[in-house]
Order: sequence, then structure tokens, then C-alpha cells
Amino acid sequence: MPVSKQKQKEVIIHVGPNATGKLPPQALELEESVLGALMLEKDAYITISDLIRPTTFYKKENRLIFEAIQALASQEQPVDILTVAEKLKALGTLEEVGGVVRINSLSQRVASTAHLYYHAQILAQKAIARELIAMAAKVEEQAYDEGQDVEDLMQNAEQQIFEISQHSQKRDVTQIDPVIKEAFDRMHKASKNEGNISGVPSGFKDLDKVTSGWQKSDLVIIAARPAMGKTAFVLSMAKNIAVNAQRPVAMFSLEMSNVQLVNRLIMNVCEIEGDKIKNGKLSKQEWSQLEHKIVELKGAPIYVDDTPSLSVFELRSKARKLVREKKVELIIIDYLQLMNASGLNFNSREQEVSIISRSLKALAKELDIPIIALSQLNRGVESRTGVDGKKPQLSDLRESGAIEQDADMVCFIHRPEYYHLYNDESGKDLRGLGEIIVAKHRNGATAEVWLRFRSKFAKFMNQDEAVDDDMDMPTYSAPAGDAGAPTAISLGSKMNDMSPDGAQLNNESDVPF
Repeated sequence: MPVSKQKQKEVIIHVGPNATGKLPPQALELEESVLGALMLEKDAYITISDLIRPTTFYKKENRLIFEAIQALASQEQPVDILTVAEKLKALGTLEEVGGVVRINSLSQRVASTAHLYYHAQILAQKAIARELIAMAAKVEEQAYDEGQDVEDLMQNAEQQIFEISQHSQKRDVTQIDPVIKEAFDRMHKASKNEGNISGVPSGFKDLDKVTSGWQKSDLVIIAARPAMGKTAFVLSMAKNIAVNAQRPVAMFSLEMSNVQLVNRLIMNVCEIEGDKIKNGKLSKQEWSQLEHKIVELKGAPIYVDDTPSLSVFELRSKARKLVREKKVELIIIDYLQLMNASGLNFNSREQEVSIISRSLKALAKELDIPIIALSQLNRGVESRTGVDGKKPQLSDLRESGAIEQDADMVCFIHRPEYYHLYNDESGKDLRGLGEIIVAKHRNGATAEVWLRFRSKFAKFMNQDEAVDDDMDMPTYSAPAGDAGAPTAISLGSKMNDMSPDGAQLNNESDVPF
């Protein structure tokens, strides 16, 4: 009987000593004990089916016996000495495994099946160790090849490690009582918080009333067209969380460098226009203001990573380390469409974005923290008219409907003023306001929340926070000898930096924040 390519690969992985004379990790006695228990206990296979695969067995003969047991179980046929022997005979491998005598000897060596699951866990760990050894050997061989692209090699290695780790992550079924206790404990803890906030507070009071804070294990998508203020919103929020509440936050910036991002934070906290921060032409009063307020940022638990074209595998590794070592409670990604799923092949960009969004949700669940990912919208918004027509909809999410499906919450940022809409139907003045639209909320209600937006400082605020009468003027007036009022900071961007009618953005209200 011909051996399949997969089986050939498995045989290569499990062959004898390596170059150093060491045998691959194995436990042959436990392999025989597990096989014997599977043929003695009626429900034994169900007990360990989530742990054991044919490749778990180091010895080829044992692997063939398990494949016969697996085939019988999948067909809902009884598994015992006689049925396994008959199945092996039908597959033409009975003599290869040692015949009926060997099958009988396996069952005779088992005194009890009480430790079956524990023995299966050991075998699974040995198998993972062998996979890692085989992978490392292959990477080593490729690394010696000077024609091999190192970036491709690293990405392939990441992908292989990711796949191995995915195989090893098995979560047992849990009886509901301990889950009820955990839910009750979280409710009791939340009841002690001010404002009924059970998650990580955004610092925006009206938004926190809707969300009760960003919840553990949630994937939150914040989407908008260019120039609506996505980055300004999450930076304002990061400042509220890390500076005001002293709760650690990590931000992965795929578009801006660390320095650009920190400049934006300085604008936000110190309320100094971007051009002056960029060129350093501050008045004496502004230098004093900068030195006084920047103290708030020093020592703040904000961790920034500006790795370009970040892959989901890199993010997973870095996020685990941040949560473990820095106790990070919230991760922000700016922005989702700049990520990639390197090492995997896709027929379309839509499929890749689907994998990315699914991976982000899985990561939020694994780390048990909220992950906020910024996302672009398609141009459907621009073709609609009227105050309500310009509001984003779930169908406007760019490149993949999977984003909407995977997200626990989808929020849109809408600034009517950008579209020269200065009043709503009731006559409300919309200038200087930004609307946060909670369009999807898996565990709560949808809503629309208004915030104040100060374009010169790329800053979102609660509506009732005190500001100058002319909120787009700096807090400190420039001396008579200074240059005219600067425009807002201008940063290079991979995003669309055109206005809805195709004109280049060139005035303060259209700054792409």
C-alpha cells in the first residue's frame, strides 16, 4: 500500500538520533499503555480525542494501531482487541504492527485506565517537542542557504511556531458553576466602581455610560473615513486611561513612527499646535506651558511599537509579553488594514483581512483584555448626501464583512463639520463636535455620543470640559513679535489624504486627524 506524502513527512520527523546522538523526545511505554487503555475502556477514546493525533505516537507501529482505533471511533464502531485487529487486517497493516499477538500484549499491560488522560498529555507534549525540533532543523538548514531571503525565513518560522502553538491550545469543557462564580465576582467588583464602569474606562463619560468601559476579551473596531480623527480619538483615550487613570496601555502604530505618535500626544496634553512642536518655534510662554504639562506624560504606562507592516504572529508574541511583563490592560492597533498575515496564502486581500480580524478576536480572548483596532471605511459615505447620509454604516466597513462579524463592538467617528454641515435638522450647532456612533454592541445597546473636537490639538474631549471661548485658539496668546498662528501638524500618511470632492486638504478644519 503506497504511503501518503503526509505519512512520509511524519516518518521523517520521527526517525532516530540526530547529529548530536540524541533521540527525539518519546515515551514508548506510555504509548503502549494508552493504546491498551483505548482497547479496554469503552469511552476511553472520547476522553483523549482532543489531545491525541496519529503523529503523537513516536513509534510507527503504535501510530498505525491508533489510526485503526481512530477509524473505528469515527464510524461509531466498538473499539476492542478483536475490532482493532480486524481493522488493521482490512487496512493491510496487521502484520506490520506485530500481528494479533502484539495487540493482545498491549491490553494485558494495562492494570487501570485511571491515568489515561494524564498519560495522553505527556505524549502530546513529547510530540510538540518533536515538531519544534523538526521545525528548528529545517529553519537551520534554510538559514545556511545564502539565496534564502531572511525576512521570508523569519515569517515562515513565525507561521510554523504559530501553527504548533495552536495545536497545543486545548481548553477543557467547564461545568457552569465556576463560570457563574467568576461572573458574579466580576459583577461584585464592578459594583464598587464609580459610574458602574466594569471595564477599562475611555475617559469619555457619555461613551462609558453606553459601554460600561471597554470589556475584557472584546474586539472593538473604531472606523471612519480619512480626516475624521481616528488616531486623535484613540490617543485622547490612551491619555485618559494611562495618564489620568494610571492603567497600562499599549499602542501598535503601523502608520506613524514613535516620534510622530509622541508628538501627537504632546499636542494633546500640552495643547500646543503641531507646527510649533515640529519646528520648535515656541514663545517663552509656550515653552513654559510645554515644560509644565509634559510632566504628565513622563512615567505614564503607555507602550508604543511602530513596527511597519506588523503581522498577526508578531503582534501575538509582543502582546503576550506586554501583558505578562507590563500588565497592559488595553491594546490599540492603528490600523487594521496595514497589518498582514504573512506566511499564509490568500486568493484575495479580503480573505487576508478576514484572517487578521479573526486572529485579533482570538488574541483578545486569549489575553482576556480589550483590543481596539482602527479601520478604514470605503467611499460609500462620500456618495450619500444630507446630515444623516454622511453618517457611516456597517456596510461601509472596508475590505471585509468579517470585521463586522468578528467584532464585539463597532464604533464610527463622524464629524459633520468636515462635510460643511454646520447644523442638524433641529438647528443644533455641530461646529467643533465629533459624533461617536456605536453601531454594533454585542452585549449592550447601540447609541450616538457627542464629543468636543479641538482640531488644532488633535484632541477629543467631553462636551462639558472647560475650554477657551475660541476653542481653536491656543491656551496662551502668542506675543506680538511671534509669527502668525500656525496651522495644525502635518504628517505623512498612507491613508487617503484627499477631501470628498478630490481636492487636496489644505485648511485647518481638514487636517487628517
